[in-house]
Amino acid sequence: MRKTGLFLLAFVTLGVALFAQNRQLVCHAIAFYNQENLFDTIHDAGKNDYDFLPDGSYHWNKMKYEHKLANMSKALCGLGTDKLPYGASIIGLSEVENSRVLDDLLAQPCMKERGYKYIHIEGPDKRGVDCALLYNPKAFAVTKYFLQPYVYENGDTTHTTRGFLTVQGKLANDDLTVIVCHWPSRGAEDKFRNWGGKQVRSLADSISAANPRMHIVVMGDMNDDPDNSSMSQYLGAKRKEKDVKEGDFFNPWWEILRGKGQGTLAYQGGWNLFDQIVFSKNMIDGRQNKDYKQLTLHSYQIFRRDYLMQQSGKFKGSPKRTTASGVWLDGYSDHLPTVTYVVKEQ
Repeated sequence: MRKTGLFLLAFVTLGVALFAQNRQLVCHAIAFYNQENLFDTIHDAGKNDYDFLPDGSYHWNKMKYEHKLANMSKALCGLGTDKLPYGASIIGLSEVENSRVLDDLLAQPCMKERGYKYIHIEGPDKRGVDCALLYNPKAFAVTKYFLQPYVYENGDTTHTTRGFLTVQGKLANDDLTVIVCHWPSRGAEDKFRNWGGKQVRSLADSISAANPRMHIVVMGDMNDDPDNSSMSQYLGAKRKEKDVKEGDFFNPWWEILRGKGQGTLAYQGGWNLFDQIVFSKNMIDGRQNKDYKQLTLHSYQIFRRDYLMQQSGKFKGSPKRTTASGVWLDGYSDHLPTVTYVVKEQ
């Protein structure tokens, strides 16, 4: 192995035949993690963040906030380290309050050592939560970013929700767009998430039309499972690689949830898998014949560690969240992270 700056060129275990051909692959980890209310202790004008103030219902104070930062940075720094000592090149986040919490998060020792940067655009969500993108600038060179608004297709202008954070750049010298989402909650009708799927599909189609060589990754807390219509029909994220047509996406989490029964959040004794990362067709085209001339999906996993899980009590085996039923648990998130690995031949 040889190093290029901080990032590591790594042999990925793809089989003896590849080693016999002396093929060297660069590997990058791309991840997503819902931060479960990463709020600071300061009120933001116009935002409903009152629960996360020292006199709010969670009694959110400096000590709890600092614990939350330390916990989240521990998990974030672990993402991708199964294969890469320097972790993930790209990490999408949801449920971050503002740029202040991101500054504080990246000031944590392990995050600072990695040299992560972030992309964040303040959105219209009344609760005050946004999406963000963390990236290692030695691996991913950002060229453009914008926040595509979520549009209520019934003409509603009273309610506002999170848009689609769109970041473009170069990864392993290939063009890559990452779209980070946090679709409307399960408390809303299905149609609101269907609109999210339709709008992200339209956005991706426009990006592909402008640059047919663009690789596109859509990630986020979709508040739907892979087989719900917002993902499977409106976004066009397919369960089987053979069913992915031009403009569609491959959704590896469908098989993880329905085939293996694994998920990222627990509800009433069962699992959902809302935290998904899906890939444009050109990121799976080389998988069957092991042609890695362009960025290609290699593998994927739910990042599950003992410290992220409740070890006892009524909710044993569920993700250990920050607060439950008004009680501070000093946990992490009610969601587990998802991690994917992409490779390209050097």
